[in-house]
Amino acid sequence: MARKPRLHYSGALYHVILRGNARQDVFITDEDRYRFYLFVQEGLERYGHRVHAFCLMTNHIHMAIQVANVPLSRIMQNLTFRYTRWFNWRLKRNGHLFQGRYKAILVDADSYLLELAAYIHLNPARAAMVEKAEDYEWSSHKVYCGTEQIAWLNTEYILSHFSADHSIASKLFSRYVSDRSNDGHREEFYGKASLDSRVMGEDNFVENMLAQNEELQSRKPSLEQVLEAVLRIYNLKEEDLASKGQKRQPSEARSMAAWAVLELTDATLTELATRMNRDVSTMSAAAARFETCRQSNMDWAKKLEMFRRELDLVPPQSESDFQAV
Repeated sequence: MARKPRLHYSGALYHVILRGNARQDVFITDEDRYRFYLFVQEGLERYGHRVHAFCLMTNHIHMAIQVANVPLSRIMQNLTFRYTRWFNWRLKRNGHLFQGRYKAILVDADSYLLELAAYIHLNPARAAMVEKAEDYEWSSHKVYCGTEQIAWLNTEYILSHFSADHSIASKLFSRYVSDRSNDGHREEFYGKASLDSRVMGEDNFVENMLAQNEELQSRKPSLEQVLEAVLRIYNLKEEDLASKGQKRQPSEARSMAAWAVLELTDATLTELATRMNRDVSTMSAAAARFETCRQSNMDWAKKLEMFRRELDLVPPQSESDFQAV
């Protein structure tokens, strides 16, 4: 059975869970954790999303991520690819680090963001790794409590629910989390006990998100449509894109196709890489190259406009105001 597509809209908040492949550890040393922090920060600067809470466990990760215009899939692909490459390089190993597809549950921010942050911060205590949330070194809880600073973490929205005074808000949030220390495992934060396993919220929120997503999905191009449009613009055949070598036209066309797959479709770079006879890392680099060049190269920008017209796509809006929060 085909997987359901990710739900995306500007301002969407997700509970993201990344697990180690075959339950292997994804962090061995503190150096690994600090490197993960760096990749998160660089991703935030590049894609414009927000991280409201996180917890780095030994073999898995929890994050509360709110996106802008760039979909979560692209954000997570960049983060997991870069961290896996670092981890494998440091340990002189190969292979997958994370377990297949990350899990992401769309959460009704207005109703559940505070509870989600508390739930994420209490993970180490539930696992009996520490007695209290504030005893754990590798979550955002200490930042909320005012005993640590992480510049890229967004604490303003959650703390604003408790007090306009930052010091008072920190104390009240710490008490809020402590009061939930006996809550235990909550299935709803994993997409269970809901009308749809991809969404957590009241029934009307879930229904509205599903209806909105159905409308958006009907407008998304397929991988086939993307390739057909690219081939028409560059006057190429698919075998030209899949051929070996780095001729300018096919190389530029592959870059556009990779960018479009990440930005506009529910297809994956793995699918495109297979069609293009390339590896995923090459296609990821090609997408990044197109993103850079389209902003500085007038010829590439014109070709992108042609591509959008081919697919009858409306140009993207400016950066989101994070409407959900």
